[in-house]
Amino acid sequence: MATPATSSKVEPSDRIDQASFLAGAKEIDQFPPPVLLEVAFAGRSNVGKSSLMNSLMQRNGLVRTSGTPGCTRQISWFHTKAGDGAELCLTDLPGYGYARRSKDERRTWARVIEAYLLGRPTLRAVVLLTDARRGFEPDDHDLVELLQGQAETSRPPVQVILVGTKLDKLSVSARKPALKILDESELPRSLGTKVIGYSTIENVGRRELWHKLRRAAGLAEAQGGTEPR
Repeated sequence: MATPATSSKVEPSDRIDQASFLAGAKEIDQFPPPVLLEVAFAGRSNVGKSSLMNSLMQRNGLVRTSGTPGCTRQISWFHTKAGDGAELCLTDLPGYGYARRSKDERRTWARVIEAYLLGRPTLRAVVLLTDARRGFEPDDHDLVELLQGQAETSRPPVQVILVGTKLDKLSVSARKPALKILDESELPRSLGTKVIGYSTIENVGRRELWHKLRRAAGLAEAQGGTEPR
C-alpha cells in the first residue's frame, strides 16, 4: 500500500486523505463504469507523468514509476478524495512517441486512447505534460487537435492544462526564462493558457495544478492563491 508523501499543505481542499488504484484497462471493453469526474494525464514517454501523479496525490509509489520509457502499458484509474470530501478520478494514459514499440502496438494504443479521450462522458480535463527543457512537440499538438474535434459522447468541452515537468533539472535562474519560452510557443498561445512549472523533487507547482484540476472538474475552488514562479 502506498504511503502518504510528506506535505505541508493545511487546507482540507489541498490535502488528499484517500488515494487508491481503481482499475486498469488495455482494451476498451475493460474500461470501468464512468461514475466519478475524471482528469487524464498525457505526454510523451519518460516525461515524468507517473512521478507527477504521485506528487499530486501526495503518495509515494502509488503510480508505478520507471526510468525506462514506455513503462506504462495500460490506462489506469486512481480514485482520490480530498480533505473537504471532494472526489476525483485521475487517469494515467500510456506515454506516446516511444519508437521501440511495434507498429501494431502503437496502432492499438492509438485506438484505445482515442476511444477514451473522445468517448468518456465523465472526462473534464487533460493535463498535457512536457519536459520544461524540451518544449511541445508534434505529438502534443496532435493530441490537442484530437480533443478539439467532435466528441463521441455528450459532455462539456474538455479543458487542456499544460504543465512543464522536471523544473528541478534547471537552475533557479533558468526557470522563469524556460517557462516564458514555453508560454510563448504555439500551443499555449493557441489555447490561451499558460504553462504550469512543476517539480516533484521540490514540490513546486502542485498546489496551482491541483486548484486548476478542481476548477476544471467543477469542484469547489480551494482556498488561497497560486504559487509564484
